[in-house]
Amino acid sequence: MLIWVFLVLGLYFVQIYVSATFITLKEGLLRHFGPRDIMPERGVIGARAERALLNMKENLPFFFVPALLSLYVEGADFQLAILGAQLFFFGRSAFLILYIAGVPWLRSVAYAVALCGNILMVLALWESI
Repeated sequence: MLIWVFLVLGLYFVQIYVSATFITLKEGLLRHFGPRDIMPERGVIGARAERALLNMKENLPFFFVPALLSLYVEGADFQLAILGAQLFFFGRSAFLILYIAGVPWLRSVAYAVALCGNILMVLALWESI
């Protein structure tokens, strides 16, 4: 399970830097050494990357709580929790790519896959009650 927790953390950092890259490409590297009091427009793709990052921030607690609890709760279905973590990781990875590409319906499917992963992790804990 820990490998999936670290992979999701890695995906989160990738999203942070993907979002920041669009500003760097637009404004140049030297602009980032200042206080950034006035942020430039991100453009369409940069704004999508920023919204995908915000969405990831909103979903991380719903991943980390059941994922980490599955490591400590006796009687939790560990294999089901790992499957849920895998679904979350791959769903969120696809979501990022599809969101930046502007693909509406498949993006929603990818989000649903990640959400199902969270539900599976909760069900893995539910069995221990």
